[in-house]
Amino acid sequence: MRALDVLARLEAALPPATSIAPVASAEVRDAAVAVIFRVGAGDSLELLMIERASYEGDPWSGHVAFPGGRREPHDAALLDTALRETREEMGIDLASDGRVLGALERLHPMSPSLPPLSIAPFVALLTRDAPLALSNEVADAFWVPLAILQLPDASSDVEVVLSNGTRRTVRAFVHGRYTIWGLTERIIRDLLSRLS
Repeated sequence: MRALDVLARLEAALPPATSIAPVASAEVRDAAVAVIFRVGAGDSLELLMIERASYEGDPWSGHVAFPGGRREPHDAALLDTALRETREEMGIDLASDGRVLGALERLHPMSPSLPPLSIAPFVALLTRDAPLALSNEVADAFWVPLAILQLPDASSDVEVVLSNGTRRTVRAFVHGRYTIWGLTERIIRDLLSRLS
């Protein structure tokens, strides 16, 4: 099936981006990420991933993630948060160089040691080749072929070191030197379930 046909099917299966409203809670802060596809060589779909820069006290320091962050008061909607954060972190303006396909299910960190967040993932297609301009919040950016993530043995149990130094065995995708786990792994699982 052609890449654009796959994305059309996915778009039909996703709730519209405008249907995701902010959380009305003083205890939980809203955040949003952009799950960005591009059509690569040979009509293959690829996902944009980032490696977060390492900072003291950041519980997601050095993790592989999607571009995104916390909602700011001037963000009219959560989609605006995802678009702004992508522009700030990656130099990609999805409003002019892409198209938003819809939203995935909201997630919350599972560990009580993490900040109370409600994260809204928005799925987009980069429609024009846009050079990446990484901010100081991003150590690296790379594209992962969707076909690799869809392989039956794409994920496995791996041991990771948490920000507090403890070790934990988690389910993860491994791509080269990158281990994709936690919230990002959960977003990819949701995405893959909608593509199957």
